[in-house]
Amino acid sequence: MPPGPKSVIAVAAGVLDDADGRVLITQRRAGSHAAGRWEFPGGKLLAGESPGQGLARELEEELGILVQHADPLIAYRHEYDQRIVDLHVWRVLRYRGQPSGREGQPLRWIEVADLLSCGLLPADRPIVDLLLAEPRRPRELP
Repeated sequence: MPPGPKSVIAVAAGVLDDADGRVLITQRRAGSHAAGRWEFPGGKLLAGESPGQGLARELEEELGILVQHADPLIAYRHEYDQRIVDLHVWRVLRYRGQPSGREGQPLRWIEVADLLSCGLLPADRPIVDLLLAEPRRPRELP
């Protein structure tokens, strides 16, 4: 019997830089899809929520920060074996607060050049390729 249609999940994710030009990644929790892998912070959009709204909500819930200025970076679709993810990725240029793992997830600031060897989710590869190709954009201070 052929498998049924794959579910489509809309996700907003953020790229946050520190003063040294490193970017923030978070580790997926046990029991989640791709547990233990690293990803850019963010999460599923709620029904009726725009990607920008979802990004702000997710980063507040997940990291305890308030997004003050973010620009769309890239949007694309990634297909896994059992699901399809529509990713809306934002460059977070200004936020208030200090990122912390509010849901118990480990956080790590990492050099862009090291992103391909840190166990990042395959879906995040286009983000890494874009970051490697662009000049560094420092975070705006509040």
